[in-house]
Amino acid sequence: MDHEVFHVDDPRILKAVAHPLRTRLLGELRANGPATATELAGRLGESSGATSYHLRQLARYGFLEADPDRRDRRERRWRAIHRFTSWSDVEMAATAEGREAAAFPRRRQLEKLTADVENFERECDLWSEAWVEAAGMSDVVVRLSPATVASLYERVSAMLLEAAERDRDDPDARPVAVVLAAHPRRDPAAGHG
Repeated sequence: MDHEVFHVDDPRILKAVAHPLRTRLLGELRANGPATATELAGRLGESSGATSYHLRQLARYGFLEADPDRRDRRERRWRAIHRFTSWSDVEMAATAEGREAAAFPRRRQLEKLTADVENFERECDLWSEAWVEAAGMSDVVVRLSPATVASLYERVSAMLLEAAERDRDDPDARPVAVVLAAHPRRDPAAGHG
């Protein structure tokens, strides 16, 4: 990928990726590299016509591009341009359209997390004891400032990229969904905001 982060500041661009199939297509290309519409259709259980249309829309809004390293001249392979998409919730909150556009990715992340947990639980007996022991979730409530939470996101992201590089050639490595969420809770004694 040419760039690490695509910072979106236009709600229309964020809404363009909000379509469920577009989200899945972009995720698939980011995780597994370049592919054709037909290959993606097979992986995602969609028609190649649908994947082709939505890939073109993602390209139109700057998320994808044609892969210059084609295997042959007839095929059109797509690749993600950026590893991550980011936006400012404060900027998006300035308009109703922006609030709606920013809400979709959060809901999609929750849906994906739920599906990943349910799939793992359903297929638990197919995984090694090491994976069963390593997988899971935890939650901790601590008092933090907004600046510390922002720093925590940056540090965890850097650690994940370092770990992925370290495990790149490890035969036991598998795709792992890591979700970090931080939301303040109201503190009746101290107020909020």
